[in-house]
Amino acid sequence: MNVRTQWPWMSMVLAAVVALNPLGIDLIHAAFFANEVLSRSIWEPIVLAGMAIVALLVLLEWGIRKFIMRRRARGTATLG
Repeated sequence: MNVRTQWPWMSMVLAAVVALNPLGIDLIHAAFFANEVLSRSIWEPIVLAGMAIVALLVLLEWGIRKFIMRRRARGTATLG
């Protein structure tokens, strides 16, 4: 049985790998938890832009998965 889901799991796994590796943790710390204001003001917009890009990737994957599931439910997409 082939189970399909709308959940954007590939983007979520990619986001977790990017955020939870040592470099990602250091960047998040520098952007939000650093004691130096200069460090926070430099890294915060960069990290927020990265988070926005990952959020857009998640929404894009979710939309594509939803579109594919609707087409398969109608029976118009026969691949293979």
